[in-house]
Amino acid sequence: MGAYSEYLEAARGVAREAGELIRRDFYRRGEISFKGEINLVTETDTASQALIHTLLGGRFPDHDFVAEEGLRDLSGAEFRWVIDPLDGTTNFAHRFPWFCVSIGLAHRGALVCGVVLNPMTSELFSAEAGGGAFLNGEPIRVSAIADLDRSLVATGFPYDIRESRTNMAAHDRFLLAAQAVRRCGAAALDLCYVACGRFEGFWEMKLNPWDTAAGAVVVIEAGGRITDFAGRPVDIYHPEVCASNGLVHEAMLGVLGES
Repeated sequence: MGAYSEYLEAARGVAREAGELIRRDFYRRGEISFKGEINLVTETDTASQALIHTLLGGRFPDHDFVAEEGLRDLSGAEFRWVIDPLDGTTNFAHRFPWFCVSIGLAHRGALVCGVVLNPMTSELFSAEAGGGAFLNGEPIRVSAIADLDRSLVATGFPYDIRESRTNMAAHDRFLLAAQAVRRCGAAALDLCYVACGRFEGFWEMKLNPWDTAAGAVVVIEAGGRITDFAGRPVDIYHPEVCASNGLVHEAMLGVLGES
């Protein structure tokens, strides 16, 4: 048992409960509203967030919480939960089954636990600092592919893409530099796919802390590397993320530098 096992087990259980809520809602038409021109939110996002906050807050009342749908329960506590109650909301709203619950935990600013659950496939990724990374209880590792041109990489685009064109240049460069590029629409799952060797790398811009907190722990504990575009260690409050199996990381940073 690791130093943070109690928190990891709690996060796993809460993620499963939130996942069941999301699975039930997937098959019905719920209310959808817009936070921006193409940035939507569903009643399932808010219901999942309320459930997670209630369950974790009830068990750990002295902890802080930050979550996507406006939750800022901050007192300066040593522990902070960073939550995306439904990462991949656009996919969910269109009945495309690529989305997840993402629950990360930081202790004194350092990421120590991460849980990511795809409720439609029942794949639960989890990791604890110093304890390794797991998929449904089985250990996972990053891939051993060392060449970017033999790598499958993933990315995403921000909600202001129509105005900013953010990431278009990098995307085009990776199309030519990697074997293939995927854009699936849930950063937390993309990070976990790097961790279990399905992707060799992932990059994205204009991310939020809840997009990366849990997945970052899983990548690191699976033997991967995650940084900003300058190669500095990951900071979930910095909007750039480059994650990889470590072997293609410098090549990815090179492509990003050209963009």
